[in-house]
Amino acid sequence: MRAGIWLIGARGSVATTSVTGALALRAGLADPVGCVTAHPALDVSALPGFGDLVFGGHDVTTVPVAKKAEQLAAAGIVPARLVQALEQDLDEVEANLRHAPAGATQAEAATLIAADIEAFAARHGLDRVVVVNLSSTEPAPPPHPAHADLGTLAAALAGPGTVLPPSSLYAYAAFDGGCPYVDFTPSTGARLPALAELAAERGLPYAGHDGKTGETLLKSVLAPMFAMRNLAVRSWSGINLLGGGDGANLADPQANAAKAASKQRVLRETLGYAPDGDTRIDYVADIGDFKTAWDLVTFNGFLGTGMCLQFTWQGCDSALAAPLVLDLARITLAAHAAGHTGPLAPLAYFFKDPLGDVDHALHAQWEALRTYLAGVGAGLGGGR
Repeated sequence: MRAGIWLIGARGSVATTSVTGALALRAGLADPVGCVTAHPALDVSALPGFGDLVFGGHDVTTVPVAKKAEQLAAAGIVPARLVQALEQDLDEVEANLRHAPAGATQAEAATLIAADIEAFAARHGLDRVVVVNLSSTEPAPPPHPAHADLGTLAAALAGPGTVLPPSSLYAYAAFDGGCPYVDFTPSTGARLPALAELAAERGLPYAGHDGKTGETLLKSVLAPMFAMRNLAVRSWSGINLLGGGDGANLADPQANAAKAASKQRVLRETLGYAPDGDTRIDYVADIGDFKTAWDLVTFNGFLGTGMCLQFTWQGCDSALAAPLVLDLARITLAAHAAGHTGPLAPLAYFFKDPLGDVDHALHAQWEALRTYLAGVGAGLGGGR
C-alpha cells in the first residue's frame, strides 16, 4: 500500500520529528524504538511499511522542515547525524508542504484544503491518504446549531463567520475528500455529530483525541492498580511544566483548560469517581520541548490508614509523540483499506481522551489493540 500522511502543523516539532524518524527508519538508519507497531506481540502485516509512506501537509509557518530538524538537533531532540544524512529527503518532504489556505468562507477554505490533499495524492500515485492533526491545542469552541446536523453544517459553512474551529474544519475537509482523520491533539476535531455523520456517509474511519505520552500514560497504569486493590483514592493532583510551542500555546487559559480536562478524564472513568485535585499546566520557556510532571496521590488503605504516592515524569514531548503518530497513521490507513468506518475505539491505547465507550486501563486497551490488529491482518489477508 503506497500511502500518504498529510500533517496539519507539518513544520512543528512533533511533525518534524515524526517525518525525520520515518525517513530514518526507511533508510535503515534507526531502530523503531517507541513505535508500538514494532512490538513482536502485534500483527502488523496489514499496515503500510515505513518505506511506503509519503509525507505532505499544511502549516502557517514558513521555516523549512529541514531547518526545523536542525533546530531540533541543536536542542538534543533528534540526532544531528540523521538530519545531515536525510537532508535531501527532508527537502523532498518540504516540496509537499503548503501554506494553510484561507477562503472567503469556511466552505471555500475546506475546498482548498481538500484540493491540496487530492493534488498530493495524484502527484505521488497514492492509494489513500490519512490526515493527522498535530497543530496547537485550541480552546473549546462555543456551541453552534450546525454542529449537530450535516445538512445544516454544509449550509452554515457557505455563509459568513466561523462555524467550525480549525481542527474540525480540517476533519470536514478530510472526510469530504475521502480521507480518514486522526486528531493527536485535545482539540475538537471530528468530535461533532455532524462530522460523525459525514464520516459515516463517506465510509471513513477516524481516531482521537490527545496523544497519551507522559503523565496520563502513568495514570492509566496506576489508577487501575488502586481500583483493583480496592484502595480509596482521596486526591490526585499534578503539576506539568513544559516549554516549546505547545507550552506557549497552553499559556492561553482556554487552551490550557481544554488540555487539563483531557488529562483528568482517565481518573474519573477508571476509578468510577473523581478524586479531589486537579492538573495544572505551566509554561517554562527555558526547558523547550522537554517536560516534567510531578503528581501527588493520597489514598486510604485498610482501617482508613492514610498513605500517598508521588512520581516524577521527565521526557521529550516530540520524541515520545512521534512514534505514536506513525503508529496511528499506519493503523488508520489499514483500517480504511479494510473498509472500517466510524470512530476507531480500539486505538484508545494511544489517547488520553479516546473516542467511543472504552476502558481506560492501559492493559485492557493493549489487549483491545492486539485483537483489533489481528482482525485487520486477517481481513486483508495479511498483505500490504
